[in-house]
Amino acid sequence: MYRYFIQPQLDKFNNSLIGYEMLIRYRETDQDRWTLPESFDNIPIDVQVSLLKATASELALKIGSVSINFNRKQFLNDDIAAAVIDAQKKLFPVHVIVEVTEEPGEDTFTLAAMQQQIDKYKTNGLQFSIDDVGTGINVYDHIKPLLESAEEIKFAMQNFRAEDRENEIPIQLKFWRDIAVRHDIRLILEGVENDAEDQMANDLNISLRQGYYYGKPHLFKLKADH
Repeated sequence: MYRYFIQPQLDKFNNSLIGYEMLIRYRETDQDRWTLPESFDNIPIDVQVSLLKATASELALKIGSVSINFNRKQFLNDDIAAAVIDAQKKLFPVHVIVEVTEEPGEDTFTLAAMQQQIDKYKTNGLQFSIDDVGTGINVYDHIKPLLESAEEIKFAMQNFRAEDRENEIPIQLKFWRDIAVRHDIRLILEGVENDAEDQMANDLNISLRQGYYYGKPHLFKLKADH
């Protein structure tokens, strides 16, 4: 069984909830524990599509925007794109934000293919977000050509921790804040876990945030669930 967990995204300076990120999780029918899927590519497309539409339509009653994660392979899948575009049309004026993450081995997908798919999404009213900036393949030189098409970038502190680069976070975060200002796009700071990190975001004048400090992901139950 697959379901989406949702995590709040906040505007700290305005003390407001701006949206939810939808994070897909899996549970064996005889278990009471939700886990990350072993491979997102192995999730059947029809399952992803139906779950996306059901979850987004119910969330639309609660919030102004929803964000969904795709790796590059999923992002370039035309069936998934058609489903997300259909969901956006049904959910308007709620904004659907498509976050493109980074995963090992995805540097084989060309920027030209990415740009073509970005244009398709944006023509149909969706917004494009680049997740995990500064880590993996989502370093500045690699994603620079896509920044003009993005409404948002996300800086995930947990990725730097996983790569034992925690000491780089303040400098890297300031760099990406400046990139966001230069391109007039949103910057969301992910992975905020404590008072010190919350204060660091205050000091850098970063208002949009997400992380355990503000709210952990929690299961979003559908009406059909018992």
